[in-house]
Amino acid sequence: MAPSNLDTTVVAPPLLTRVAQRARPNAKLIALLALGHFTVDLNQGALPAILPFLKNAHDLSYAAVGMIVLVATVASSIIQPLFGYLSDITARRWILPLSVLLCGIGLAGMGVAPGYLSLLGLVVVMGIGAAAYHPEGYKTVGSVSGDRKVTAVSWFSAGGNAGVALGPVLIAVLVPTFGLPGSLGLLAPTVVVALTLLAVLPRMAAATRRAAAARAPARADNMPWAMALLVLVVTIRSWTTLGFSTFVPFYYIDVLKADPRIVGPLLFVFLGLGAAGTVIVGPIADRVGPRRFMLWAFLAATPFTVLFLNVTGPLAFVMLALVGVVLVSSFTVSVVLAQQYLPRNAGMASGLVVGFATGTGGLGVTVLGWVADHHGLLSALWISALMPLLAFAAAWFLPAPRMRD
Repeated sequence: MAPSNLDTTVVAPPLLTRVAQRARPNAKLIALLALGHFTVDLNQGALPAILPFLKNAHDLSYAAVGMIVLVATVASSIIQPLFGYLSDITARRWILPLSVLLCGIGLAGMGVAPGYLSLLGLVVVMGIGAAAYHPEGYKTVGSVSGDRKVTAVSWFSAGGNAGVALGPVLIAVLVPTFGLPGSLGLLAPTVVVALTLLAVLPRMAAATRRAAAARAPARADNMPWAMALLVLVVTIRSWTTLGFSTFVPFYYIDVLKADPRIVGPLLFVFLGLGAAGTVIVGPIADRVGPRRFMLWAFLAATPFTVLFLNVTGPLAFVMLALVGVVLVSSFTVSVVLAQQYLPRNAGMASGLVVGFATGTGGLGVTVLGWVADHHGLLSALWISALMPLLAFAAAWFLPAPRMRD
């Protein structure tokens, strides 16, 4: 009996410990990664708000503005699968603080850039920083999320969405107050967070090693064709989110003749409510499943996009907020679904959805810029407003993730 008791004492606690670690998200690590995500996307989110000021300062056309957005999305997105592939091979955590710093330098320098080519170069620097941060961040969060994957990833994404929402607000304060060089003010939070991440790298490495030791082997098979369809769905979805965040400010300033200071509140309503929605929908998507939630989110978004273009005043802000809640929050769900389609390559899956699909969607912004130049801003916005219907049609054919015992 003694050996039996001894076996129970030695074997059971480690098994119970591993089960508990799988079930409970590592909140501290998720919060730390979310802080870095916040700072990266704070700088990225500031780009749409600074575009009207850059357009006036450098006498740019709408097509040239669309090209800036295209370069930003391609640089931050198209190469993300490469960083995801590297992340799947081996962890390179030193990239996290470096990528935060690159994002800040790229955006801050735009306010003092001497010309259009230098603007594009700084956009590339900012984009590389974002491309390096996201795959490793999403992969790590997914690995320490326990049995509440969508909820954990939602909190991580909420950090990024909050940064995207607050970036325009800071630009709306800094640039009107100090002129275009006011963009340099974004270097302050960038440096602080980069140094913080650098200081905690040893503890972060230990935490991820413990999570890897506790994690059970992947039980699902890769589904490459399902992943390809999901990339298409996210690409279509990007036409609406990027189209709205890029051209709604111009619509208010150039068509409705509103005060340029409205740009910050506009984008905060759209992206800030999306950040809040990300946290709210996490538990819901965990319950109903990411595929089902994302499918119906596209259908639900369409009435709000259409109503936004048909109403004015406070009601328009309400509609814009609802579009943000539904569409922006659905992005987190698509990341989780991507990791379920490619469970053996979680970093690559994150890079394909967060990066490649969004960057390819950025091509649509260039097309929308051409439409805006030749047919007016409203035409470009109407195209964006109706794209969720096409995303819904494509998402209808997404299969359920395949699992095996």
